[in-house]
Amino acid sequence: MFSPLATGIAAGLSAAGLAAGGCAYAAKWPGSRLFGEALIAPQRPGELALTFDDGPNPAWTPRLLEVLASHDLRATFFLLGGYALTEPVLVRRIVAAGHLIGNHSWSHPNLALAAAKTIEKELARTSETLEQIAGVPIKYFRPPFGARRPVVFRTAKSLGMVPVLWNAMTSDWREPSENLIAMRLMRSIDRLVRRGQAANIVLHDGNHLNRVAYREPSVAAAGQLAVRYKATHRFVTLDAWGRLQP
Repeated sequence: MFSPLATGIAAGLSAAGLAAGGCAYAAKWPGSRLFGEALIAPQRPGELALTFDDGPNPAWTPRLLEVLASHDLRATFFLLGGYALTEPVLVRRIVAAGHLIGNHSWSHPNLALAAAKTIEKELARTSETLEQIAGVPIKYFRPPFGARRPVVFRTAKSLGMVPVLWNAMTSDWREPSENLIAMRLMRSIDRLVRRGQAANIVLHDGNHLNRVAYREPSVAAAGQLAVRYKATHRFVTLDAWGRLQP
């Protein structure tokens, strides 16, 4: 039989575990609003936003731009400031092709665990660098890993950016099959359409650990999505949704 002290300790540990689990959920799950509001996707079934994280990648971003151009599609690129600094011509090429660029931090840290000064430096330096290179204001921010806590979104908003998450993603960064990437995303997109929602789709043209990471499956999967949906759906960049919330 448990003593009252043991019972109290067990209850405390259980509550602490639940609290920790809840914080972990709020810090990373894209649908959680506990740590702040973010743009995901509005109630506009049939609208698709292709977004690409972790670039620019000199090996695969140019190929991705060719694929998008071949289908006359525009997308949103969340760029790493450190990579952008080394690839200014490629950044300008992305913008010249009509795509939207956003802030994905300087070095891709887990901002849920970072100090407030680090968060401000990561975001401010990236926006300043992108604006200097591309000559356009940076109005959208996606946290690396989707990780955040209240100060992350407050900092982004203080810098004039809308925090952005997503509602359609698969592990394309480690999946070697373009068909599996595309199939899983198509399932998510079709489910969102049935629910009356637009789709905010995440793929990766880069990798925060490797500036020239292999991304052919992701690029090819993007082409498959274009073929599947361009005749029946509307592809948009995130500024088409402005500050709308789901």
